[in-house]
Amino acid sequence: MIDAYIFDAIRTPRGTGKKTGSLHQVAPIKLASKTLKKLQERNHLNTSHLDDVILGCVHPVFEQGSDIARLAVLDADYDESVPGTQVDRFCASGLEACNIAAAQVISGQSDLTIGGGVESMSRVPLGSAGGAWMADPSVAFKTYFVPQGISADLLATKYGYSRDDVDFYAVRSQKKASSAWKNEYFKNSVFEVYDQNGDLMLNKDELIREETTMQTLGSLKPSFEKIGLESGLDDVALMKYPENNKINHVHHAGNSSGIVDGAAAILIGNAEIGKKLNLKPRAKIKAFSSVGTEPTIMLTGPEHATKKVLSRAKMNTNDIDLFEVNEAFAAVVLRYIDALGINNDIVNVNGGAIAMGHPLGATGAMLLGTLLDELERRNLSTGLITLCVGAGMGTATIIERV
Repeated sequence: MIDAYIFDAIRTPRGTGKKTGSLHQVAPIKLASKTLKKLQERNHLNTSHLDDVILGCVHPVFEQGSDIARLAVLDADYDESVPGTQVDRFCASGLEACNIAAAQVISGQSDLTIGGGVESMSRVPLGSAGGAWMADPSVAFKTYFVPQGISADLLATKYGYSRDDVDFYAVRSQKKASSAWKNEYFKNSVFEVYDQNGDLMLNKDELIREETTMQTLGSLKPSFEKIGLESGLDDVALMKYPENNKINHVHHAGNSSGIVDGAAAILIGNAEIGKKLNLKPRAKIKAFSSVGTEPTIMLTGPEHATKKVLSRAKMNTNDIDLFEVNEAFAAVVLRYIDALGINNDIVNVNGGAIAMGHPLGATGAMLLGTLLDELERRNLSTGLITLCVGAGMGTATIIERV
């Protein structure tokens, strides 16, 4: 097999996913094409050498439809020979896109690719794509379907995480993210977004709330208790997990991932094309995996994807210097740490989606770039990125600095 190297990683700042958010006026195609254009400019890239652009997008409908990856390639003024495709593995779409881009290189079928993702959650709201899982009663009944927030509370109930546990984790995420921005840890990867008049729209993740405390979070009501009780969804979950008498609803907006807009892109290729185009490898994609898990509790995938990818790479958790685990909900990360027996001091060291937000199709690629920057800053070697995935899945990737 051929080694796949990461040459560069960039992203937009995350804009609050509301009409009042700073990136709401930027159409999804522009979020993606601005990111591709910046990647090309930073690397003085002759785009005719690119073999493919793969972008994650969880809701490829309306403004995000019609193969946004190919349209972003054209809008970014890349060579017209460059194809593009979009992929959807729910919350792991951005990382899956990078894994597919790397797989093309590893297999020898491509020399140079881009993986990444885009999601404008203020313009194409969560749930816009619909689907049989929640809409077709026969499918929902067979799979014991419940919304992901119910799954998060079921996870917390099953493994004994209290409201204080998840709130404390959320406060730490906010503090770490705020500190990372103050110390300019993200400056290498985040580029400023300007409007068509050249005016600055956003230059940092705008969802962060440094002033968050246990007291401020304590005033928030659980987000999923009412729907769980009144619609019978708690009962559905308990049919699958009857060992629990009831679901302890602990998650709310303050300890769950934020809704935001954003895009990311990772430049990946083999050593030969790197030399030809004067691109310096920053890391090697060592291994990746995706798994399916039980779909009602839904959010245990990172644990199993991690075990699979470590086995594939003939490694164990002690070989990993830093972990990036998507903070879809606080209990997801708490369970991951406990299940794998790892030190929480090396997990999400600069905060995560609870503080900065989760632009669904882009998050995985963003986490990859964040991890690479932090490995370089700390002069460490190896890191692992993983995300839980809707319908019970998990995706994980190991990178190694070169």
